[in-house]
Amino acid sequence: MLSSVLNSQQAIQVNIQIMRTFTKLRALMEGNKALAEKLKELELKVGTHTEDIKLIFETIKQMLAVPEKPKRKMGFLA
Repeated sequence: MLSSVLNSQQAIQVNIQIMRTFTKLRALMEGNKALAEKLKELELKVGTHTEDIKLIFETIKQMLAVPEKPKRKMGFLA
């Protein structure tokens, strides 16, 4: 664009640098988009794991809560 208005070698070089910069920015934005998607997937997985872990702990608590057996009375039976 600049090189089409200003017909000089420096204008051509600046135009090339601008295009390279925009290309790199586009690639970085695509990389960030992929990273954001991965983070979202991870967040969803962690959310389901949290519920599973809560369920496991509740089950373990129930298993550990053994009902007390009635104590046998000591002494003479009448």
